[in-house]
Amino acid sequence: MITSGHNPTTLLKRILSLAEISPFVLIADSLGQTSKKLLEEVDYNVKKSSKISIVYVSFETVDKPSYADVFIAAGGVSLDKLTQTIRTFLPSTDVADGSKTMVVIDSINYVSSSHIAQFVSGISCRNSTLLAVYHTDVPEYRESVSHYPKCIELLHFMATTVMEVRPVVPQNTTEEQMKDDLSRFLIPRGLNSHIFQLILTTRRKSGRSLSYQFLINSETHSYDNIVTSDVIEDHDNETPEMLQDLTTFNLTTSAKQKLAKEQVELPFLQAQSFNTGGAIVYQFEKDDDYDEEDPFEDPF
Repeated sequence: MITSGHNPTTLLKRILSLAEISPFVLIADSLGQTSKKLLEEVDYNVKKSSKISIVYVSFETVDKPSYADVFIAAGGVSLDKLTQTIRTFLPSTDVADGSKTMVVIDSINYVSSSHIAQFVSGISCRNSTLLAVYHTDVPEYRESVSHYPKCIELLHFMATTVMEVRPVVPQNTTEEQMKDDLSRFLIPRGLNSHIFQLILTTRRKSGRSLSYQFLINSETHSYDNIVTSDVIEDHDNETPEMLQDLTTFNLTTSAKQKLAKEQVELPFLQAQSFNTGGAIVYQFEKDDDYDEEDPFEDPF
């Protein structure tokens, strides 16, 4: 688990209110704790801004949620037609008034792994955020190509922010007993409560992942950061004193160097924005010797 000097609670509030730039937010829930309470927290933080419109894409929900501005029933609709319908409500790229659009998908499990990348890229655009819910307890239909990645693996790869909701283990039981009961569809009392755990993993432009764990109370809208033992251990391992007097070289990094390192955009992140299968990213430098008349000269 990698952490930084950022305030975890402030970062969570910025993500929930769409103040933090995160084009694709994935919510992973289960039988023990659904995403309903977390979606209500998103609504609580988003509605503070009047410039955010919510497009709700429903595969399972029957009634339009109160916080949705647009409700799209996706049942029985082809992905191509659904993509075209969603794009009609997305903002144009030249919008300069600061308005944003959030597209909420109540269950992205209905999109197969072979079409998930095309579907996500088709409804992604500037000034919009895609928030998709994935039910981890729903078995995935696997086609004959067994070596193809699972849908949840592809979603984790594409998502810039992943929020995993977990229930608080009830008293007089253990986490293993709770999982065993849920596997047999025996729902213990006290689950799907307004108090639940949240594991937040967000990816920065540099490719570095920040991970935090919270205890959420959706009634009081309080977010308590849980500092686990591995976070403390990672924090201790990064102390500059441990690198002193090891060699004659300076192995420590200053705050300015750490900031510059975090702001470096890795090439594979830029390649993920391509709609095609792949491309080579190359930028010419002033010292490059390129002969345009040479037919065998290929700058790419």
